[in-house]
Amino acid sequence: MDALKILLTGRPGVGKTTVIKRTLALLDRPRASGFYTGELRGPRGRLGFEAVTLDGRKRVLAHVDFHGRQRVSKYGVDVAGFEREIVPSIDPAAQLDADLIVVDEIGKMECFSPCFREAVRRALDSPLPLLGTIAKGRGGFFAEVRARPNVELVEVTPPNRERLPVLLAARLSQSAEERKERKGEVKS
Repeated sequence: MDALKILLTGRPGVGKTTVIKRTLALLDRPRASGFYTGELRGPRGRLGFEAVTLDGRKRVLAHVDFHGRQRVSKYGVDVAGFEREIVPSIDPAAQLDADLIVVDEIGKMECFSPCFREAVRRALDSPLPLLGTIAKGRGGFFAEVRARPNVELVEVTPPNRERLPVLLAARLSQSAEERKERKGEVKS
């Protein structure tokens, strides 16, 4: 049985990141690696986005004050900093102690990075479970990831977002137990 590869999708602001954080809080001492994203706000509204690894390292991913050719709307994207500081957290080859990879999110800004796209592919091909989010985008890398047979898409909606963390934590815990049992069978 393949490891769970669950990607949350839904409209912006529906609570995908919150579902991931609550799911992680419910898991029994996961050795998770990866990152989540959040907004950077100022007195006049949103200024950009920050990526935070699960071990606490932070990097501004995009900001209104960043100037460069990679842009999403009014935000310039720091691809080099993202690749250096955040991408290694989702690469299974660099996370030998992890038992779960978290990718929040597979989005337009993150996908400017070829290193990120390759790390996502390796994570999806790895025997480790993955919990992440994916933007609603339809083409390119989004379509490639959505079309993978081992990826399960779960739409987050206002009616289901409160119960999803409990359901996801239960599935991930069951998957972890099954992986432990299989490893025990192999060692015997």
